[in-house]
Amino acid sequence: MKFLRSEGGVALVEFAVVLPVLALLLLGIIDYGRYAYDAILAANAARAGVEYGAQNLVTAADMTGQENAALADAQNLAGLTASPSPTFCMSGGAVVACTTSGASYYVQVNTTGAFKPWVKWPLLPASVTVSGSATMRVEQQ
Repeated sequence: MKFLRSEGGVALVEFAVVLPVLALLLLGIIDYGRYAYDAILAANAARAGVEYGAQNLVTAADMTGQENAALADAQNLAGLTASPSPTFCMSGGAVVACTTSGASYYVQVNTTGAFKPWVKWPLLPASVTVSGSATMRVEQQ
């Protein structure tokens, strides 16, 4: 009779039921953290590209240098591409011709990369695009 009232195995059964749920939750948290990290890498790479281009008008025109600076900054991001935009000018918050007096030169770099989760989650794609964009005024004009 004492054997029928024993509850010693109940905790083990409960643990066996809850363990897969906790493991999936932990994997989801890790994958989300990795996604956030890759998104930060893409944004920082774009920032590195515009920092190179914003030094002066010579580096602002060096689109290859901006691209290389962005790619070198985020070497761990799979499939990273950097796309510098041609230098443009702004005055009073509007894009204007660079011959306009008082216009400031700006550079812009956009980056994209691919995030691949460790686990193939149902209803989610196998790869997600992460991107970054940065714009900065050229310092020495």
